[in-house]
Amino acid sequence: QVQLVESGGGLVQAGGSLRLSCTASGRTFSSLTMGWFRQAPGKERALVAVINWSGDSTYYADSVKGRFNISRDNARNTVFLQMSSLKFEDTAVYYCASRYGGSAYGVVEYRYWGQGTQVTVSA
Repeated sequence: QVQLVESGGGLVQAGGSLRLSCTASGRTFSSLTMGWFRQAPGKERALVAVINWSGDSTYYADSVKGRFNISRDNARNTVFLQMSSLKFEDTAVYYCASRYGGSAYGVVEYRYWGQGTQVTVSA
């Protein structure tokens, strides 16, 4: 069982930055593929970024490419999402998720989920 706890959400003006963190319980963090997803009101949950177990392979949704950066610190059981040049349309609840195995891009492929953290970007 893996428990994930996100932090770092909040209210920011358009053009600003935020860094989300997600800390995992357990001693298997370095074996996990980690992903960040987001869900805006009335929309389906969607992939934002993925990072593999070692951190040397990442994937970004087109909508955030060049603005967001995913990274991880296996010694601290933590994955980060650095968000820059934020736009109003980035407003959503952001979820951290994990899975054993290689990188994956669908919601259903992730077994463990955090409770979510709200990011609100004011126009």
